[in-house]
Amino acid sequence: MKTCHQFDTVRAEYEREIGFMVAHSQRHEGRPAAKSSAKQAASTKARMARALSGHVGRCPECG
Repeated sequence: MKTCHQFDTVRAEYEREIGFMVAHSQRHEGRPAAKSSAKQAASTKARMARALSGHVGRCPECG
């Protein structure tokens, strides 16, 4: 699937944010902060999927 620059930028931003949350969760394993970061990472993955699928539906270059 060919995607536009904006799609790649949005995906990279979400993946960076998810990476930070997962790393924090791993660093603080066994603490409440780790559980919170893991939950936030999961919800951010869902938001990323919604944002990117919405983008593909609207973008003439991607869709």
